[in-house]
Amino acid sequence: MALQGKGKSSSYLKSPDLLPVKHNERKIGVMGFFAMWVGMAILLATFDIGASGIQGISLPWVVLATLIGCIAIGAFITIIGDIGVEHGISFPVYMRAPFGTVGTHIPSLTRAVTASFWFGINTYFGATAINAILHTMFAGFDNWLLCYIVFALVQLINTASGIKWVERFADVAAPIIIVMSLIIYQTLHADIQAQGADVWSWVASPVTGGAAFTAFMVVLFANMGFWATLGCDIPTISRHFKAPKHERNWFKRNKTTLIGSFVALPLTEAFMIMIGAAAFIVAGTSNPVTALQETASGWMLAMLLFMIVLTQWSTNTAANVLPAAAVFSNVLGPRVSHAVAVFVAGIVGTVIQPWSVYEILTQVLLIIGAVLSSVSGILFADYYLLRKRRVNVPDLYKNRGQYRFHGGVNIVGFISWFIGGVVALIFMNYSFIVGFVVAAAVYYVLNKYWYFHKYPQAEITDPDDEKYLGITVGRDWSIDEEIEKDEVVAK
Repeated sequence: MALQGKGKSSSYLKSPDLLPVKHNERKIGVMGFFAMWVGMAILLATFDIGASGIQGISLPWVVLATLIGCIAIGAFITIIGDIGVEHGISFPVYMRAPFGTVGTHIPSLTRAVTASFWFGINTYFGATAINAILHTMFAGFDNWLLCYIVFALVQLINTASGIKWVERFADVAAPIIIVMSLIIYQTLHADIQAQGADVWSWVASPVTGGAAFTAFMVVLFANMGFWATLGCDIPTISRHFKAPKHERNWFKRNKTTLIGSFVALPLTEAFMIMIGAAAFIVAGTSNPVTALQETASGWMLAMLLFMIVLTQWSTNTAANVLPAAAVFSNVLGPRVSHAVAVFVAGIVGTVIQPWSVYEILTQVLLIIGAVLSSVSGILFADYYLLRKRRVNVPDLYKNRGQYRFHGGVNIVGFISWFIGGVVALIFMNYSFIVGFVVAAAVYYVLNKYWYFHKYPQAEITDPDDEKYLGITVGRDWSIDEEIEKDEVVAK
């Protein structure tokens, strides 16, 4: 089936930028997503986890916790990413299934504001590096706010240009980032050795026994909570991944996501954890900008700081602005283009001034992970356990389709989200796993034995692969652009 052209639509649910992506329009391959992960995994919060970890346990244990956490969250990301690969639809569109065509806005906006939060803090971090570069080149220059504005505009223009330009930037930036990060680590490591210390054994205040186990788990779940945001809305990116038609092998179909999430993410994140730890040993801060200013100078300092700028840029475009823009486009309707939604995300991320919470960043990560892990659990239960990957995609774009439920809201989605989120917050150190499992279980039971009997779902009552699967059966979903009668009445 061919997908219609993405022209303007007056239907509220049919924003052109949110229509299913056709098979021949999917341009991101294995190396493209690998390069995106290299850039996405290097940012301020990653360094902070490394610095926080060596407060109580040595770097080898911090790195091990990071690897385990990243591999675990990589599995969740790949599992949820199949929604985009199979059906070509984004996170806010699929959220209409577990939360309703109206209810989708609340959890989606939670993710969008979080993504905007990260855009702001990463842009601030990059702006401080730009400011330091200009200060090195032009003595006396000191205007981080101007650097912030210019850097923000450049990133937003890059993202507004489309996913292909996001990938192209990642392809160029990734090798530079890898080389520069090696130089940064070596620079910091040399300074630590000059001080007579060993980065692999140094611990600020060593703990043992149960306290050491707790410190290990905090690092593990901080990494998971950190990427719980992308674990929710990975379909927004994965809908652009290349995948073979008529491929029923789940692993082969999701090869792009698998390799990126199981190789690029854990290796890159673990190395950045090492840099954050080294920066703390050198300068008492996880911020490598500050640490590098104490260990390098001149053009070497400028080049190293330039790498910091590239990493924030690469992270923001793919992991923050792109997902947030999809949500804002969904909320604000078809008259808001992708480009406009991108700038909305940038404005929100700036207005809330997220850099003000830098000192409590790890705790913020755990809270965010607790809230959004429940959403990931709901997506898993809805897509795999109840619908078994079959989705009545055309009805996701109908005001009066099966996903309207009661007044456009699936109350079970909100009950599950609330219960899962509360339990996760109670068990904060294990927030992601607890929130995921509890929310998934509540959602599954309430829908299977109650709500879906009240509001039947076509793909569950008639589990026909040919009708409700996407790329597995070679389908490009076609969405009728005509305005429904109920929409005309609503106007």
